Amino acid sequence: MVSAVPPGIRVLPCGPCGDRNVTYRIYILIFTFFCYTCYHMSRKPISVVKSVLHRNCSKVTDDTGSPHFGNDTTWCDWQPFDGSDYSQLFGTLDLVYLFAYAISMFFSGHIAERMNLRYFLSLGMIMTGLLTAAFGMGYFWNIHNLGFYIAIQVVGGMFQSTGWPAVVACMGNWYGKGKRGLIMGIWNSHTSVGNILGSLIAGGFVTANWGWSFVIPGIIISVLGIFVFLFLVPDPKDVGCTLPDHQGTGVTSDNPAVNKAQEGGSESEEEYNSSANLIRPVATPDKAISFFAALRIPGVVEFSLCLFFAKLVSYTFLFWLPKYISSKSDIDAEKAADLSTFFDVGGIFGGIAAGLISDYTGARASTCVLQLMLAAPVMYIYNLYGSIDLAHSIGLSLLCGFMVNGPYALITTAVSADLGTHKVLQGNSRALATVTAIIDGTGSIGAAIGPLLAGIIETTGWNNVFYMLIGSDVLSMLFLVRLFVKEILEKVRK
Repeated sequence: MVSAVPPGIRVLPCGPCGDRNVTYRIYILIFTFFCYTCYHMSRKPISVVKSVLHRNCSKVTDDTGSPHFGNDTTWCDWQPFDGSDYSQLFGTLDLVYLFAYAISMFFSGHIAERMNLRYFLSLGMIMTGLLTAAFGMGYFWNIHNLGFYIAIQVVGGMFQSTGWPAVVACMGNWYGKGKRGLIMGIWNSHTSVGNILGSLIAGGFVTANWGWSFVIPGIIISVLGIFVFLFLVPDPKDVGCTLPDHQGTGVTSDNPAVNKAQEGGSESEEEYNSSANLIRPVATPDKAISFFAALRIPGVVEFSLCLFFAKLVSYTFLFWLPKYISSKSDIDAEKAADLSTFFDVGGIFGGIAAGLISDYTGARASTCVLQLMLAAPVMYIYNLYGSIDLAHSIGLSLLCGFMVNGPYALITTAVSADLGTHKVLQGNSRALATVTAIIDGTGSIGAAIGPLLAGIIETTGWNNVFYMLIGSDVLSMLFLVRLFVKEILEKVRK
């Protein structure tokens, strides 16, 4: 039988016996942080490169450094994105990638629960890196066929879906309920850190040689994927560490029998299973649950639908913000990429604040509702005043990222982990990847639709794009109203 201990882990110091669990938990937190940082770093370059695949060629000099004269206003563009339908083509690239990602996410969680997470994540990272680099090779191979770039986006989206269920499952295996919101809020900053690194790396090459904007991130994530195979420990029991405490859920059930059981009531197990009508205990604690059983966990449907619209907003900023900044302020692609990173910096603090507040209050849904409520006017103000000058752009980008990414970060981390270890699972720990995949997969469908709508609506003006984003934000908030009311009533009752 093959040992569950990774081949490289034997060379790492584990510290004194008393600190063994702490050492490994810190190690897993840092390791998975870098893993998902690389995933986002590898998906960011397309948003930066859009600005040079189609740009205002009247401001571009030719190879000799002289202005280009003549009637050809698209001489510097990259075919096939040099036509008037370039926005729709960019939207198509985003759409096929994100739909492939979203659909694959549902299968990805199912597979991740049923195979070694170390193999699963390692394969996903290596293939993601190769496909990211392949997109950039289109520059070096002088490829102008739209089908090539669409195919890369589709297959790349499929392998990108391996990351989130795997890293959340690893974190959920190692970290219990206590302070989960704060810990995972800090940990979830990998999303913004990855976006920032992706923007800076891609921005450094975009004007001179955009192919390297993809190849460099691709190499980095593939190399880290090899390290995952050698060093990742996805489960405490693989190295003889104690399992974390998963008591508490952060989500209240509608069924009194469930609540009574969760609060330590005296109701028998048979009465609990019959009246709750949710998920019956499995034969062994290691048996993975089904897709439909995961859907019946209280709160999964509401948070999934909320994330659909929250992620629609967040990913529209992810894929279109550099283009928006460049269009509104007439600055070059490299500087627009740099400025767009302030949105992600705000997102780091937004995610941490959401986790801290939700830990302190015990009200995950209410925390999301509060930030979503504030995000709508902030986006409106950003569109009005964000392009006045550099100070307004930076300040409002930070504030916008804080409000927009806070709920998204909380739902995809602490909320997913809470629901994946819900008490109705009766101690079954094999639901984390499935629940995470359902929630993030639903959100990713919204993430696919958002950039597509932005590409279509942008031709009518950026104001209309922001009206669409504000409307989506309001819908996201409405899906949590029932849970928000329940949390408030519960606080009043106590």
